[in-house]
Amino acid sequence: MSAIMVKDGAVSAAVVSNLDLPVAGMTCAACAGRIEKILNRLPGVAASVNLAAEKAHVRLAGADTTPAGIVAAIRKAGFDVPDATLELGIGGMTCVACAQRLEKVLNRLPGVSGTVNFASERATLRYTPGLVTPELIRQAVLKAGFEATETGLAARDQARLRQQEHWREERRRFVIAAVLTLPLAAQMPAMFGLGGMDAMHDIIPRWVQLLLATPVQFWIGARFYRGAWSALRGGSANMDVLVALGTSMAYFYSLFVTLFDRHDLHVYFEASAMIITLILLGKLMEARAKARTTAALDALLRLQPKMARVERDGELVDVPVDSLHPGDFFVLRPGDAVPVDGVVESGRSALNEAMLTGESLPVDKAAGDKVFAATVNGEGALRCRATGVGASTLLAGIIRLVEQAQGSKAPVQRRADEIAAVFVPVVVGIALLTLAGWWLFSGDFQQALINAVAVLVIACPCALGLATPTAVMVGTGQGARAGMLVKNAAALEFAEQIRILAVDKTGTLTEGQPAVSEVVPADGWTRGKLLACAAALEQASAHPIAAAVVEAARSEAGTLPAATGVQAVPGKGVEGVVEGRTVWVGSPAFLAERGVVAADALCAALADAGKTLVAVAVDGRFAGLVGVADRVREDSASAVARLQAKGLRVLMLTGDHPATARAIAQQTGITEWRAGVLPGDKAAVVSALAAESGGKARVGMAGDGINDAPALAAADVSFAIGVGADVAVEAADITLVRNSLHGVADAIDLSRATLAKIRQNLFFAFIYNVLGIPLAAAGMLNPVVAGAAMAMSSVSVVSNSLLLRRWRAGR
Repeated sequence: MSAIMVKDGAVSAAVVSNLDLPVAGMTCAACAGRIEKILNRLPGVAASVNLAAEKAHVRLAGADTTPAGIVAAIRKAGFDVPDATLELGIGGMTCVACAQRLEKVLNRLPGVSGTVNFASERATLRYTPGLVTPELIRQAVLKAGFEATETGLAARDQARLRQQEHWREERRRFVIAAVLTLPLAAQMPAMFGLGGMDAMHDIIPRWVQLLLATPVQFWIGARFYRGAWSALRGGSANMDVLVALGTSMAYFYSLFVTLFDRHDLHVYFEASAMIITLILLGKLMEARAKARTTAALDALLRLQPKMARVERDGELVDVPVDSLHPGDFFVLRPGDAVPVDGVVESGRSALNEAMLTGESLPVDKAAGDKVFAATVNGEGALRCRATGVGASTLLAGIIRLVEQAQGSKAPVQRRADEIAAVFVPVVVGIALLTLAGWWLFSGDFQQALINAVAVLVIACPCALGLATPTAVMVGTGQGARAGMLVKNAAALEFAEQIRILAVDKTGTLTEGQPAVSEVVPADGWTRGKLLACAAALEQASAHPIAAAVVEAARSEAGTLPAATGVQAVPGKGVEGVVEGRTVWVGSPAFLAERGVVAADALCAALADAGKTLVAVAVDGRFAGLVGVADRVREDSASAVARLQAKGLRVLMLTGDHPATARAIAQQTGITEWRAGVLPGDKAAVVSALAAESGGKARVGMAGDGINDAPALAAADVSFAIGVGADVAVEAADITLVRNSLHGVADAIDLSRATLAKIRQNLFFAFIYNVLGIPLAAAGMLNPVVAGAAMAMSSVSVVSNSLLLRRWRAGR
């Protein structure tokens, strides 16, 4: 979103490019599909609606449609965008008048209402998502001259509370429906049999049956009529249409028989009431199961502590985590959870980072090391400086990525959505044919009616709509617990299809922290002088090898000479002037291009030992070699073997010397490698790998550096190893918080497990409808049994998805 323009407390302009809106009132996949169609008809709008997450993701490509127009379109379709709440800590208020002025400013924002409390220094607000965002509200507070800090994860907590309140209300309605329906159950001893509705229909007087069934039909069941009306008004049909049609047919036929005192005909009040009651029970169970699909994410949210021990005016005080700012100093005692991201200033300890990385072994921390919010301190004490607070912590980034993935659609889901879109009209057509066929050939209208009702209530488009998103939600949540952040559902689906995996060397197979291990000066040069000359140019580079040379030089020579005219040649080296002399530093090939020949035998010996070579030339003459070693990660060989055991062809790409590449490949068990690959060429290699297979094999790419970003973007599925460079994380489809290639194997395992659940769910949904609808049309299913089966079908799909919670990352 772009910045809001606030003048005198009023919003003058706000351009929104992306919206994530909560949507209430959806009952099945047809509802989600109808909202998508309505929104996608609006100019400049691309929308995706997730039934399981109850969210709509909307991208606005122009100014023709406003956020207010999006919200209005959703509400006009018969659904709702529930208001959200936001609680902000307000700083800078000096009197009650400040609070009153800020309250007026905030209440003038579109869709915002609330109060500002001077005593508690809190603003409690309600706002309409889409019309305004928490960030825009905070900017309005800043423009008014005050400070604003979000008090925890209030928005998410509020959504959870709203869901709980809705569940309690639905449970109350179900209990009332059950109490009213229970006496009617005595009217149908055959409700668990097949067919047969002829016995004991007047145990309870019909007028009593009418009194019991009417509130169930029109008060408890009003939600089905509202949903059906909204769907039909929008030009589509959903599950509510089926339930409303089926129960209304049974109820109004029974009403006709009762009012006209036709004792020769049966009444079916118990069927209509029990169908509604059983469907409500199914919806309750479904809602409770759906809430558990985000359990992994909720567990992450609960890890961050509420309070932090902070240095203020020379004293240690406990303050709310939300009041911390970058630069604040906080203290970790043994056993404390880290409140925000930071850097250790002093002390030594070991932190348990399993909640973020999935790695159970504690990680040693000392001065200069990073610590992350929600990780747990060991037995030592640490003094840290806050670097990332609020939405800027790694934990917050994980939560954003997981929520983004949970709201996205896998390609397989779109095919199910297409079927769900035509499902209800087809079922209504089958019910009409059933009614006409039975009435025509049997002459028994009652039996024809009951069979048509059974067809209507057994059909379940919800199972189709929930099959994919519930599995994706559980899968991405489990991935987050194991240190795998999946950017979108498509990546989760495609990961299992990877057959070729290209991996970067530095930082992926190796530790990414190279150090100088050999210094070989030429005649006339000393070790210290050679290192100082090379480091004078390399200190301008952020490359890990350059940093290793600079660190070694400073440890030996202390102060480095100044360099001028420094120019980098990407992927090759750097040149410049040091103390009036022209210096070239880079690969032996870089020097060879300038006519300087390094000692070939020496180069070969160092490269064969797995060293990366840095050659130095001064005034056109060879000055010496620096060998830099980057240790192979302890688990790289086992990870490569694990990937190969899964049938993957693993290929290493590196810009390093061929001999160095060969040595690393031998240590890790990789049989294919390509050396001397420049950063700009890695993407071309990845594309060529796909072309070699004729497009039949999906290609994955794993890397961690900035120079890997183009290759990551070119791959079908890309993995950023470790927290890595921001640009690599942005380009990757799956970010692996842990610095291990095992994470790629885990991601493929998770993808296979998730896709297996999706296929099972879709099979259950299809086979249920394929078998159930014909049985109902053939008169072999009682409508109440059909209603119970329909209610349970969605529950079974969600419950099957929840079995993914048993998945664990393995080695």
